[in-house]
Amino acid sequence: MITLLLLSSLAHAGSLAGVTLPDSAELGGKTVQLNGMGLREKFYIDVYVGGLYLEHKTHDGSAAIAADEPKRIVMSFIYKEVTREQILETFNEGFGAVATGPLKADVEKMEGWVPAAVKSGETMGFDYVPGTGTTFLVNGKAKGTIAGADFMKAVWGIYLGPKPPTANLKSGLLGG
Repeated sequence: MITLLLLSSLAHAGSLAGVTLPDSAELGGKTVQLNGMGLREKFYIDVYVGGLYLEHKTHDGSAAIAADEPKRIVMSFIYKEVTREQILETFNEGFGAVATGPLKADVEKMEGWVPAAVKSGETMGFDYVPGTGTTFLVNGKAKGTIAGADFMKAVWGIYLGPKPPTANLKSGLLGG
């Protein structure tokens, strides 16, 4: 029993608000490490736990955005249900000026992959692999991929840029 508990603790790097994420994942033929976890709250309601996976850990949001290497952002929802409209509103706030600039078509394409709702225990996320692009995932299943690094930088900028959804989420993702 003790051995099982020790192995279990080694298999997971972090736990936050009842969500446990693995310490690493395989992505694009490389291993990415859990850089940090953060809690997304809105109006004092816990919405999701975010996890940031990077090939090279960092506490620098700009470095994480700029790195052209495999990386992942996962959102593990803990609120009972978040609607498509609520998700799109949050993405549109995050994308800001990008959604009306040259990446507008990419943002609209990604919005088409957002499900009608995400419930507690379900996940959404983004995987970036250089040369392939950014893949949008719902419950671990790819919904579509947008080529190029520009879209990735816009997505990672939502969470790690100067205006993240919350400062605590950004800090947690960056291991702070």
